[in-house]
Order: sequence, then C-alpha cells, then structure tokens
Amino acid sequence: MLANFLIGLREGLEAALVVSILVAYLVRTDRRALLPALWAGVGVAVGVSLGFGALLTFGPKGLSFEAQEAIGGSLSIVAVGLITWMIFWMAKTARHLKADLQHKLDDAIAAGRGAVVVMALLAVGREGLETALFLWAGAKATSTGAAAPLVGAALGIAAAVVVAWLMYRGAVRLDLRRFFAWTGVFLILVAAGVLAYGIHDLQEAEILPGLHHLAFDVSATIPPSSWYATLLKGVFNFTPATTWLQLIGWVAYVAVVLTLFVRTTWGRRPAAPATAAAAPSGQTSAPAAAHAAPAAS
Repeated sequence: MLANFLIGLREGLEAALVVSILVAYLVRTDRRALLPALWAGVGVAVGVSLGFGALLTFGPKGLSFEAQEAIGGSLSIVAVGLITWMIFWMAKTARHLKADLQHKLDDAIAAGRGAVVVMALLAVGREGLETALFLWAGAKATSTGAAAPLVGAALGIAAAVVVAWLMYRGAVRLDLRRFFAWTGVFLILVAAGVLAYGIHDLQEAEILPGLHHLAFDVSATIPPSSWYATLLKGVFNFTPATTWLQLIGWVAYVAVVLTLFVRTTWGRRPAAPATAAAAPSGQTSAPAAAHAAPAAS
C-alpha cells in the first residue's frame, strides 16, 4: 500500500501540476473562455486512463494461465521501461516544464479551441496512461486480491491534488526538483521489484528459463505470511524465494539505472564563469553577472 501511495502521489502530482500550470496561464493571460476546452481535454484524459486500467485488469480474464502470465510479465517489463523513461525525463525537464507547457498552449490557442482540448488530452493523458500501467503492474506484483494497493494509489492521487491546489493558491511551496529526485530513487527500487516480478511471470509462462533454479530461499527466516514479509513485498516486491534470473535482473537494473540517475540528478555542478576570473579585482563583468542570475533562481 505504501509503494502504491507514493506512486500515486508522485504521478498524480505530475498530472496535477500540468493542469495547474495550464489553468494558471489561461487565467493570467485573460483567456478564461478557453477553460472549458481545457477541462474537457483533462476529463477525456482521465476517462481514457481509467478505461486503460480497467482493460489491463479485466482484459486477460478467461485466458489460460500461461497466456495470463505471458501478458502480465510482458506488460510489467513495458511498465518498467516507461517509468524509467519518465523518471529521467522529469529529472531533466522539471525546471523547464512550465515554459514548455505554456509554449505548447500558445500554439494550441493559435490553432483553435479544438487544439486546446487535444493539447490538454495529450499532456494529461500521457501521465494518466503511465500511471495506470505502472500502478497495475505494481498492484499485480504485490497484491493477493486485496484492495490495499488500489486504496493506497487513490489516497496518493488525492493527496497530490490537494498539494497541487495549495501550491496553486500559494499556500505551500515545494522544491519540485528535490521532490522528484528523491521519489525517483524510490521508484527505481520499486521498478526493480516489478521487473523481477515480470521476469518470474515470463518464467511461469515458460518463455524464460530457470523457474526452479533459486538464487536463495529465506522462507524459513522470512515467512511469506509474516507482516514484515508482506511489508517488503508491498513496498519492494521482495519474495523469499527468488530465482537466479530474477536476482540478476534486479541487480543489473538497479546498478545501471540508479547510477545513471544519481549522476544525472546530482552529478552536474554549474561551471564557474570564465569571465569572473578574468575580471579585475573588485569588479564583476556583465557576462558573469548574467550567468550568476539563473544559478540563484
């Protein structure tokens, strides 16, 4: 439930921020007449996302066990790929997200009211489809039929809407870069668990080998029915009995993706302006001052 809450919070906050930026821009530029078109696009995006989630949940019903496992495993790996791309995309573009969205909205306004609907649909729909797929994969990996994953995700999305509204009203200030950086680290660990689960599904579907070749089995130390085993499975999809292929996939994913993410997010240091060193003592050149202003923002 905790993992799904945090997934819902992060993904929901992304979508809510997109909506709040677009609404605020229309209000600030005195284009309130276009708000119904914007909300229409958002509504369609929400409906499509819910429909996609329902299709994922109920679509495979009635298929053979092997077919269900093959579909579940394949979609879990697709979900990991999408969430990995989203994590890196947000880490790179969070600072410029507002300007990019406003530029796209200007282009849509110039094209007409229908283009505003489509622009909102695409901007919010992408977040919604990614959220639906990853939440479905995470719930499938951690759930045994209980409603806890769904409740956790719903609470996370609700919290995201409240936070975005408070930010829109100016009541809350949030360091979005830091928020997305730390939640990105957590999501990488969650995605690694979903990847391991997807590999296990494909092994059960007999698409991948090694189903009975275990790297470790700590079921005696961590009983699957214990509360701590449930917690580990719910957050990181840890299974007491793990195959070698699952372990290799988990370790390889975390080692590569987490290293790249840390370097991308925290490894970049702003270079000192060359003109600052060349300026005479007690003076600051115009180019140096121009470079210093963005760094302070």
